[in-house]
Amino acid sequence: MSDRSTDEIVIGVPLVRRLIDAQFPQWAHLPIKPVKFGGWDNRTFHLGPEMTVRLPSSPAYQLQVEKEQRWLPKLAPQLPLPIPVPLAKDEPTAEYPLPWSIYRWIEGDTALNSRIDDMVQFATDLAAFLNALQNVDAADGPGWGAHNFHRGGPVSHYDDQTRSALEALKGRIETSTAREVWETALASEWQRPPVWFHGDIATGNLLVRDGSLSAVIDFGTSGTGDPACDLAIAWVSLAGDAREAFRAALPLDKGTWARGRAWTLWKALIVAAEMPGTDKREAERSRQVIDEVLADHRAFG
Repeated sequence: MSDRSTDEIVIGVPLVRRLIDAQFPQWAHLPIKPVKFGGWDNRTFHLGPEMTVRLPSSPAYQLQVEKEQRWLPKLAPQLPLPIPVPLAKDEPTAEYPLPWSIYRWIEGDTALNSRIDDMVQFATDLAAFLNALQNVDAADGPGWGAHNFHRGGPVSHYDDQTRSALEALKGRIETSTAREVWETALASEWQRPPVWFHGDIATGNLLVRDGSLSAVIDFGTSGTGDPACDLAIAWVSLAGDAREAFRAALPLDKGTWARGRAWTLWKALIVAAEMPGTDKREAERSRQVIDEVLADHRAFG
């Protein structure tokens, strides 16, 4: 296996073409083109009209490949909406030193609010999906760890980052209330056996067709543990009646909602503080999310 860093590799159509031709000659005749919104963790390409190729963008994401290969086919029949199901997997090569997968393409558009006909129904449908996911047998599922950046585990894993961001944002946000949100979450824990969670329920990983939620994609950060991380969408993308419908449809206790606010706050804080590895373009939007989280804490915390 090559020691070549993925930082040195241009993950584009020519590379994918060579990999497909060498490893899957039965698909060598199919055209390849980038998916318009391919995500950050992986580089995604159309392979003909019915398949996609997903290559981890760095070694940090390679553990997700085997996890999805093993678990998505088992999860899919138990869920009320389509999810990706892998069709093939390749091993690392000298040219591209990480494992990668081929999936069946799922039609749909990313779930921008402007594409959704009824936000309350959307929120209710999403909650129903998460309920179904949480009810799948999690006995042998992958617990939290490096493969999903510790989602599903205690929020205390990001305590140092959060406190550094709070210090950096002093005078720019209401840091006293933000610290209270964080401390409230630290004082609670998931009291039940581990359950399945998606790990990144966000606009880019939800698809809509004809104005309604139609599929959930990208299970790279999924696992079993505390499902609080799946609540972040309540403050990032839902508001008003839609947020309340989402809250009402999920049978989760007050502590889980508190930890959900904390997961949301952690991410928003480090982006707003423009800490290393974050997207500076999202800093302003993250400050709006912080305001939503703090207001929700004052109302329900």
